[in-house]
Amino acid sequence: MTFVFEVLVTLKEGLSDPQGKAVEGALSTLGWTNVRDVHVGKHIRLTLDAADEEAARAQVREMAERLLSNPVIEDYWILETEEA
Repeated sequence: MTFVFEVLVTLKEGLSDPQGKAVEGALSTLGWTNVRDVHVGKHIRLTLDAADEEAARAQVREMAERLLSNPVIEDYWILETEEA
């Protein structure tokens, strides 16, 4: 079976996010002065083949922990799947 997963990766809470601060400043400059606490992360979409959803999700979790995120400074979330 083929499954599609989306993984979101963000900096852990409390860590400085220079890219988020730059976006926040740019938004303010463009007139959106009501925006604050901007965080920028990564969005990864994966399509993979596996015997079932549980096996596919386990593979994606391992990918997220070993390659897609830095567990020291980043958190990740695996979003709901869809069968392709």
